[in-house]
Amino acid sequence: MRRAKMAAAGGLGSVRGLWAPLLVLALARVAVALTEQYPTLSLLKQELNQQRQGLTGGCASAGEWTEQYSAECDSSFLHFQESDCDLRSSSSCESVLSLNTEKILSQAKSLAEQKRFPFATDNDNTNEELAIAYVLIGNGLYDEAIRQFSTMLQEEPELVSAIYGRGIAYGKKGLHDVKNAELALFELSRVISLEPDHPEVFEQRAEILSPLGRISEALSDLTKAIQLQPSARLYRHRGTLYFISEDYATAHEDFQHSLELNKNQPIAMLYKGLTFFHRGLLKEAIESFKEALKQKADFIDAYKSLGQAYRELGNFDAATESFQKALLLNQNHVQTLQLKGMMLYHHGSLDEALKNFKRCLQLEPYNEVCQYMKGLSHVAMGQFYEGIKAQTKVMLNDPLPGQKASPEYLKVKYLRDLPGNFKDHWAKNLPFLIENYEEQPGLQPHIKDVLFQNFESYRTDVQELICVADHLGSMMQYETPGFLPNKRIHRAMGLATLEVMQAVQRTWANSKVRMNGKTRLMQWRDMFDIAVKWRRIADPDQPVLWLDQMPARSLSRGFNNHINLIRGQVINMRYLEYFEKILHFIKDRILVYHGANNPKGLMEVREALEKVHKVEDLLPIMKQFNSKTRDGFTVNTKVPSLKDQGKEYDGFTITITGDKVGNILFSVETQTTEERTQLYHAEIDALYKDLTAKGKILVLSAELGEADAVCNLILSLVYYFYNLMPLSRGSSVIAYSVIMGALMASGKEVSGKIPKGKLVDFEAMTAPGSEAFSKIARSWMNLKSISPSYKSLPSVSETFPTLRTMIEVLNTDSSHCLKKTVVVV
Repeated sequence: MRRAKMAAAGGLGSVRGLWAPLLVLALARVAVALTEQYPTLSLLKQELNQQRQGLTGGCASAGEWTEQYSAECDSSFLHFQESDCDLRSSSSCESVLSLNTEKILSQAKSLAEQKRFPFATDNDNTNEELAIAYVLIGNGLYDEAIRQFSTMLQEEPELVSAIYGRGIAYGKKGLHDVKNAELALFELSRVISLEPDHPEVFEQRAEILSPLGRISEALSDLTKAIQLQPSARLYRHRGTLYFISEDYATAHEDFQHSLELNKNQPIAMLYKGLTFFHRGLLKEAIESFKEALKQKADFIDAYKSLGQAYRELGNFDAATESFQKALLLNQNHVQTLQLKGMMLYHHGSLDEALKNFKRCLQLEPYNEVCQYMKGLSHVAMGQFYEGIKAQTKVMLNDPLPGQKASPEYLKVKYLRDLPGNFKDHWAKNLPFLIENYEEQPGLQPHIKDVLFQNFESYRTDVQELICVADHLGSMMQYETPGFLPNKRIHRAMGLATLEVMQAVQRTWANSKVRMNGKTRLMQWRDMFDIAVKWRRIADPDQPVLWLDQMPARSLSRGFNNHINLIRGQVINMRYLEYFEKILHFIKDRILVYHGANNPKGLMEVREALEKVHKVEDLLPIMKQFNSKTRDGFTVNTKVPSLKDQGKEYDGFTITITGDKVGNILFSVETQTTEERTQLYHAEIDALYKDLTAKGKILVLSAELGEADAVCNLILSLVYYFYNLMPLSRGSSVIAYSVIMGALMASGKEVSGKIPKGKLVDFEAMTAPGSEAFSKIARSWMNLKSISPSYKSLPSVSETFPTLRTMIEVLNTDSSHCLKKTVVVV
């Protein structure tokens, strides 16, 4: 038994007789020993800050020992506040020897009387000393609390509250020190061995395990705590760890359980929305974010997440409104500034994007994402000096030995030139750790920044040209989640369409055209190079590169254009419309395979496949009927040749793999090898030769049959281009601008928009042949005779002959076109 106290725990006066000397002694030790200000954020908040890049909210977890001691979000003495004391500055520490003694004694007295701390005893004297130690924790005096608990444990080694409190104090000292973490875990494990039925101890141990990366152990502890005493908070905490582990479905279940127990939890509602968001269920995510805002109208993270969800849906106006509301609540919210700036950049609003990146850097000068995007915005607008200066600042953040370099640092280090190895790494989205790289010369004095051109400074016919280009570019916009309208891309590809039209018209009329400074016959690749040129200059961050021009070593090994349709629980919403089509194709190929290799079991396989309605359910079927199928299987599409009837080329490869816990990878990819490229080039060469011949005839004849034949040849040529996927990025919009331009050269104009949910490249890749693709494409194109006014438009290549003039026109404000009547409408 502990020895009797000198005074009873009655009124404040009698308490002060014992507690004041203990408190003064503790504070005197602090004045000597305390050398740093310990952070007092909750352990869970620390962990989430590290792993969720700053998403915060909810109740501070350090004081949430159990619902017995603390309400779900009520204030508690263990919701610690940070001290402003710095012992190196005496002025801020004048009160450290008192720390408001009256207040602390009052807190300790209240705790002791009400037993409002973990594992209170039946002995008032013991409770008084325990209360002092817990108050010391509450004021950030962890070393003194540890000494107090240790003194008590010397006399009573199995005093559970002291063991528990000492474990908490070690954890609060900071888990960056492994010794603190080990001691905290040791003490909490001792408590569990002595008192195995207390959920709060399992919860506290989980909060220490999770920042150490021991997520599975933390989940096990939280599960045990829930079994002992379910609560909204415990479900929320466990859901957060599942979320960090990317198990979004299980996390969603936990957040839902939490909300059923306590529906007024904006942070849980936010995370419920994020579990939808990360699975590609954007509309469901938006509803959850809105519900979180109903519960907490000034919830910045909910507005920010809502803005990002609308951005992913392609709803620029709604996203802008949400980001703006977040900034009205806190104009210095760096994450919102960064996300809004990136959205504006990818919307083509570079001036506005720059304002957000600059503000972001005022608040966080070493924010590499904002620094990189600031430099990129400058470069895209032709402000080369400012662009290079910003990129150089990224390079100045040279990582220390053993420190991982940021993607922005690695990327900008090599952006001064495009050697073959750089192109290879850039196109494959690999780190730019290139050996024997020779840094290229910096910005030369004769290269001046691109000056801003007012729309009115252009001639009237050029203004008309720009407005027509804006209209044509908007016709290429996908109405599908994940595709944000980009007015800069629209203008670039509209101008590409007009330049293709004019180049093809000249070819059909005169045979030879002037390309890249030389007069020669125009080839099919020249058409696409026009569009590649404009697409590349519109966004210099994206590698729009011909894959067959990559280094020979890279091409010989094959270059894969890879798209994940489902990865684990994450669904790629862009391609959702094509899941069922691909599923039917896979089923057909499985039946063909079993018909050839297992004819006796074909009927059983067919019956099993008829019950499959999701791609995820195919893998078990394959494992059941094919012993060779273990972790997954692949199915290849075939592309029939027009040049050599009966011959087929490799299309794209569908891969479905799974792991032991049921997650699958459902992906498609095209492999660009030298042999495959040559086969497709031969097909496209033959089609282009026929197209040129038919085009020349069409110029001399206005017969409807010739126009239809030319249209089919154009669509067939692009069908093989799509299936080849010869570019590292941008193949879809580049090919569609060629379709529109070549059709306009033939006298036909596309007046219909691409239907909602449709992707032209996937329409080509999933069509059984070129004729089927032509039929599908023509069904929405709504072709009509071209307006005669197109003939009066100035030459695109002569009006914008240099990269400088191209950047100038892309920078020009397009709002004037909204006030004009576009000639094609």
